Amino acid sequence: MRDPQNPKIYLLPNLMTAGNLFCGFAAVLRIYDGAQRIDLLEAASDFHDAIWFILAACIFDLLDGRLARLGGHESSFGREFDSLADIVSFGMAPALLVYQIVLGEFQNLGWIIAFVYLACGALRLARFNCVAAAGSATSPDKNFTGFPIPAAAGVIASLTLFMLWLDAGQRTIGRWKYALPALMLFLSFMMFSKFRYPSFKAVNWRTTQSIPRFLFLIAILALTVKFYNWMAAVIFLTYLLYGFLRPFLSPKRRRVIEEEIGEEPPETESVEEIP
Repeated sequence: MRDPQNPKIYLLPNLMTAGNLFCGFAAVLRIYDGAQRIDLLEAASDFHDAIWFILAACIFDLLDGRLARLGGHESSFGREFDSLADIVSFGMAPALLVYQIVLGEFQNLGWIIAFVYLACGALRLARFNCVAAAGSATSPDKNFTGFPIPAAAGVIASLTLFMLWLDAGQRTIGRWKYALPALMLFLSFMMFSKFRYPSFKAVNWRTTQSIPRFLFLIAILALTVKFYNWMAAVIFLTYLLYGFLRPFLSPKRRRVIEEEIGEEPPETESVEEIP
């Protein structure tokens, strides 16, 4: 019998979660450094680094779950550790980033907007832990109800990176920065919306694809590496908009897009997961 006071810690998945937490911590430090700068260009450089740490945290967050499911090492400890890392990397870091870039100009209203985003992210993660602990999410091909918090942080970070790139060579953000407060409030709403998003957890080492589709995925990857300044924003925004379009797609079309293996009866609703 397992001792609940001494849970097992699976190495590789939790190392990835630790990497996620490190990136979130590093992002917060870079944002703090940028806030102390007098030179705006130097501050923007620090914020630029913070953006990369947030995006790197998204990659670590993707890997930890994959490794846990691959080895059959999903655990309550890993779930709790992952949520704690997420609130730093995808809640605190993006909120501080936007606050330092633009929300500080709005004084009290600014920190309220940042806190609303942070609180919505924390509440969402707490709700996920409650659902998972109650054993309500047991299907391997789950969907997210509402926009996942790592994707919300990815939208904020990638769009901020795109705004920095738009102001050619200046590494500063112009009037576009005033869209970020509205975006944060919108994402706060989306995290608790009823829109459903694919988790892609059915995609694994046995997933097969046709050659044209495989080449298409390689092309997307190559474009992302080549044009990282704006392709990351395109990918995250496409995922965000997919939640609005998904109800209008046929079950067959959804399965093709989401690369699920096996047939699921159209009238059967899959178990939903709230990250």
